[in-house]
Amino acid sequence: MQAEHTLSASRLAIAPIGAFAATGNLPALHAALDQGLDAGLSVGDCKEILVQLYAYAGFPRSLNALGELMKVLEERKGRGIADAPGSLPGPVPSGDAMFALGTANQTKLVGAPVKGPVFEFAPAIDQFLKTHLFGDIFSRDNLDWQSRELATVAALAAMSGTEPQLLSHLRVSLNVGLTPQQLKQFIQVLALKVDVGASQRAQAALEKAS
Repeated sequence: MQAEHTLSASRLAIAPIGAFAATGNLPALHAALDQGLDAGLSVGDCKEILVQLYAYAGFPRSLNALGELMKVLEERKGRGIADAPGSLPGPVPSGDAMFALGTANQTKLVGAPVKGPVFEFAPAIDQFLKTHLFGDIFSRDNLDWQSRELATVAALAAMSGTEPQLLSHLRVSLNVGLTPQQLKQFIQVLALKVDVGASQRAQAALEKAS
């Protein structure tokens, strides 16, 4: 595999973190976070991944995952490991400006304005997606969009019944510059470190997206 088509160890470490956080497998997440920090993820990276996943797996899973990260960091501190704190997000707008920014982010990520019957049927969900997910969350610049998409793909692949969203986010992953080869490498990590079902769902979606 050529170097330009490979993911770094830190980005590959996002696969089990996103997957186990989404499914609530805290013992496996504990190990995955420890390994991710060893692979070069900062404390801030891990926090941001776990915070973002509430949008896909819910507040309970996100809160439990953050609690597990606190345990991991305390154990590592006890072993004399000083992990890189990472960067804080820059300022973001509010109100109507946030809706406009979220709409712009969503359009850039997807590659076109997002419309559909479900958004006409329930306009509130469109408002929430644009203002909060693509505004509040994707405007935070302390984690790049490629890493955010990898975390999302891992989470959606680990959960059943989210195949349409998984397909959408694999298309977004390609749109933000991740290559099919990099995504195949990421899916291999899901097979090795998470489970075959997650990798099969991701591979099937990638074949449709590519």
